[in-house]
Amino acid sequence: MPTVDTSSLPGLSALPDFLRALMALGIALFLVIHRFDAERFSAAEYDDVDRWGNPPSLSRRLAWYLLGLAGILAVLVLHPSPGTDLYLALGDRLGVLVLGLAYAAGGTVAALGLAYWRYGYVRLPVVRSYPGAVLNAVATAFVDEAVFRGIVFGFLITIGTDPNLANAAQALLYALATRTGAPGRPKTMLLVMLAIGFVGGWLTGVTAGIGAAFLGHAITRLAFFLTTGHPGGVPAPKGTEEEEIVRRAIPPKGWKVLDETEEPDPQLPRTGWEG
Repeated sequence: MPTVDTSSLPGLSALPDFLRALMALGIALFLVIHRFDAERFSAAEYDDVDRWGNPPSLSRRLAWYLLGLAGILAVLVLHPSPGTDLYLALGDRLGVLVLGLAYAAGGTVAALGLAYWRYGYVRLPVVRSYPGAVLNAVATAFVDEAVFRGIVFGFLITIGTDPNLANAAQALLYALATRTGAPGRPKTMLLVMLAIGFVGGWLTGVTAGIGAAFLGHAITRLAFFLTTGHPGGVPAPKGTEEEEIVRRAIPPKGWKVLDETEEPDPQLPRTGWEG
């Protein structure tokens, strides 16, 4: 992530560093609240069709992404050293490539396992959903990693929090912010979000940047989309998918539904229950 030169902003550069850090902390709180509000914008995990089959609003999704990016940019400008203190940098390039791809491989395996556990097969998405789903995966991964593995994790480390405790705190806050533990949401996805938070935080600390966490997170979201068919990456609870609803209206395999005017087959033995 490129650094922002504030020398051309004399009013800002004249402010004390602690005051600039406090201003950046205020923006960080807004970004955390903004993540909690993703459902209202039909973004992130909620970038999916509703219960009536209507697609989410593109303008509202774009508004969520743009607000998140604007907040991250504001932190980059306000904080005196966002690249080192808040991990808003790429990090070690070799570590980003190796560890990021290893993270992506693990996320892909998890997506395949969830798809087979949930459906019994890989549920390929419809072609028309690809553009929006790819945008959602990449943009959401960037916002999440910059806010939680970068800004929140960095502020916790800056105030002297133990790195392992800081990682656990940001991961738990992230899982809460995604609201995947809310009633009606699949509990397996809460575990997935916790794993994304913990692994991303560890990679950020090891590589001194969010590059590896962002790479692995984005590919993992894409893997969940490709294996479950959901742009938001979150399969619906069992019994609520469209094909499952249709399947409940079909008689079991091998059964025959008689029309009310249809007479029973006289060749079949009578059981005494024919009325």
